[in-house]
Amino acid sequence: MPSSTHSKDLSRYFTEAARLRDNSPLKSLGKYMQNDPSLVSLGAGLPHPDTFPIASLSASVAQPGKSVVDASSAKLDVAVQARSAGGLIEGLEKFLQYGNGRGVASYAEFARKHTEAVHSPLYSDWDVVVSAGNTDAFVKALMLFCEHGDTLIVDEWTYPAIIGTVVPMGIRLAPVAMDGEGAIPEALDSMCAGWTEDRGRRPRVAYMIPTAQNPTGATMSLQRKQAIYAVAQKHDLVIIEDDPYYYLQFSDYRPLSAISDPEERYRDLPGLQALLPSLLSIDTDGRIIRLDSFSKILAPGLRCGWITAPKYIADKIQFHNETSIQQPAGLSQALVSKLLNVEWGHDGWERHLVQTQREYAVRRDLFVDLCMEKLKGMVEFVVPQAGMFLWFRVLLNEESKAKPHVMEEVFESMISNHVLLVPGRMFSPTGVRDSPYMRAAFSFASTSDLSVAVDRLRLALKPFTE
Repeated sequence: MPSSTHSKDLSRYFTEAARLRDNSPLKSLGKYMQNDPSLVSLGAGLPHPDTFPIASLSASVAQPGKSVVDASSAKLDVAVQARSAGGLIEGLEKFLQYGNGRGVASYAEFARKHTEAVHSPLYSDWDVVVSAGNTDAFVKALMLFCEHGDTLIVDEWTYPAIIGTVVPMGIRLAPVAMDGEGAIPEALDSMCAGWTEDRGRRPRVAYMIPTAQNPTGATMSLQRKQAIYAVAQKHDLVIIEDDPYYYLQFSDYRPLSAISDPEERYRDLPGLQALLPSLLSIDTDGRIIRLDSFSKILAPGLRCGWITAPKYIADKIQFHNETSIQQPAGLSQALVSKLLNVEWGHDGWERHLVQTQREYAVRRDLFVDLCMEKLKGMVEFVVPQAGMFLWFRVLLNEESKAKPHVMEEVFESMISNHVLLVPGRMFSPTGVRDSPYMRAAFSFASTSDLSVAVDRLRLALKPFTE
């Protein structure tokens, strides 16, 4: 049942640019065309759809719950025609036309229904607006509340694209200490409570990746999210919840020695029904701006996602879209909309997610098995409950600890041994150079290459750890 609670108005924290951002004058005329089918428009400078050279779009896709490389499973043919024949989705004449920044209706409606089913927002005036993936979404959410001279709260280790986006904008970064579940609530509270004027304006926004945090792989429990949210309420913070790995949650890791059948590891995958609650799902105030993406669960090249926020915030992002990306590519929206609304449906979508969860759970378990066996005494790590990464702390020997910039030598040793991990310094908001951390992704290498990689990593680390 929809909530009757209205979001709190946080527009007082908008930047000057956000306050001035308004509906495109030309696009604001679109409502007259929508509301009056008999209207003859000589106003819109739209190309005529008869000039679009694409008569249809078709793709062969996997059956829900099956891998595209499974030769034993017949593929589904997904097709979108130039003209809509009615039904759930539009024709290419709509998908390939200029949009209004909110996204084509059927695509946006799937995102809206999915959000309602999975997150059940607790306030009534929420809405979704399309994005070209979470990096695009982050920039637009950030620019609502932060400008040159402001400070953005981030995790102690964070996604490098965020650092690369924020620093050239003249926005400072304030890192919060982390543990195995991500940002520590007490550290966030202490930072906000102890903020002094000599550090600049008090931060208004925190950026967090609550599931399978990049790079550490940390996942916040519900209790941790509730504690973080309480701090956000206390200090009136907006939280940008960047959650691209949310659907890649697994069951707990169990060593092979503790089970009789390896398939036992994959019988309790969460699908959609048993996912951890999101920050959005506990947000009573409308202070969470949630970023969702199809990049990790369909394909990153689609450049499709959506943002969930109070309507007044979603409107501002729509206006920003109208003067930047317009909307995600029409061909991508058409394929995703037809696939999820018609061919797979919500039940098929969940079966696909379970298959994807299983794929990464198998990789996680294999990689952890290998690291437990072959890197014992060389690295420490927390087994991730979701995502694609292990975050290694290298157990340097005393001689190595005494060397300045020793982690650069460790990196060169890895390259010499033909194995690549990402140095921890690349994830540091403060430019820490010699911290003994590295990120390993188990998502892309073949399962056979994971074993090769761990053997090579052992050779690379040996001079620095024994």
